Amino acid sequence: MGLSPAEKIARILPSLEAKYGAVTTELNYETPYQLAVAVVLSAQCTDVRVNQTTPIFFERFPNFEALAKATPEEVYSYIKNISYPNSKAHRLVELARAVIERYGGELPQTPEELQKLPGIGRKSANVIASVLWEAQVIAVDTHVFRVSRRLGLASGNTPEKVEAELTRIIPPTYLGRAHHWLILFGRYHCTARKPACSECLFTDICEYYQQRSSQVQS
Repeated sequence: MGLSPAEKIARILPSLEAKYGAVTTELNYETPYQLAVAVVLSAQCTDVRVNQTTPIFFERFPNFEALAKATPEEVYSYIKNISYPNSKAHRLVELARAVIERYGGELPQTPEELQKLPGIGRKSANVIASVLWEAQVIAVDTHVFRVSRRLGLASGNTPEKVEAELTRIIPPTYLGRAHHWLILFGRYHCTARKPACSECLFTDICEYYQQRSSQVQS
């Protein structure tokens, strides 16, 4: 009989911690404002590209107040090399204005309040809250979703369902760190098209690997 998801995560987390250590987001930021902007820009875009774009952006728009006074057209000119720049330019201006009008210029600290802001969905809210304030939540992006389902940690067919499954089996104090470990594992090892199964420590408990092996043998 195979291991349960809870038994698998109990084995996987220590190995990922040993491999990656105390990691955080690969987005460059210095303030809550900067992280919020970077997270919005990172949707369907690489962190590398975002980090190449944000220095000059933050020089021109150093805080929510400055961004709130901008037009989407002006913002667009600074992020035109990012994916979906037109829609993100509008969202960023709306986000800044909402923070000024509703929260006095201070980014709210709970995932629930963050999700009320333009451009901040559930995943983004969980990222921001866990990185900035160590909220005990886990954000499920494409990497976390893929790795969790491949390893058999979750079976849900939506990020929300996978998030709920992971929240049940990962100790609360590990949720934020587990998010980053699973992202790095998915980004650099268990990739979408060519996972490095030959170098993986978890092939004996990985449902994806077992299925591929059985297909090859048959």
